[in-house]
Amino acid sequence: MDDLGSSMPLGGGDQKSIVMNRVRQEAAMTNARQLIEKVNEHCFDKCVPKPGTSLSSGETTCFTQCMEKYMAAWNTVSRQYITRIQQESGKAPGNGGMF
Repeated sequence: MDDLGSSMPLGGGDQKSIVMNRVRQEAAMTNARQLIEKVNEHCFDKCVPKPGTSLSSGETTCFTQCMEKYMAAWNTVSRQYITRIQQESGKAPGNGGMF
């Protein structure tokens, strides 16, 4: 039974931090993929009515402006969401966060 305790890592908090960071990175990658998919889906459909072998200058301008607006809106929503989550976690009893 004494060997059981020696197999556990001493820096359990470090392992938890590593896992949490990995989860955050994966969530960020998922969000980035979703953003790219939505921009392509929304802006391409709006700006390129008849796809061809290349984009016209008007289509390129439309796509660029649409993408910039979409990303600005995404960033605004993300900031507000993060602020709300931080406010909600500050109101939680014990203020200990998720874990």
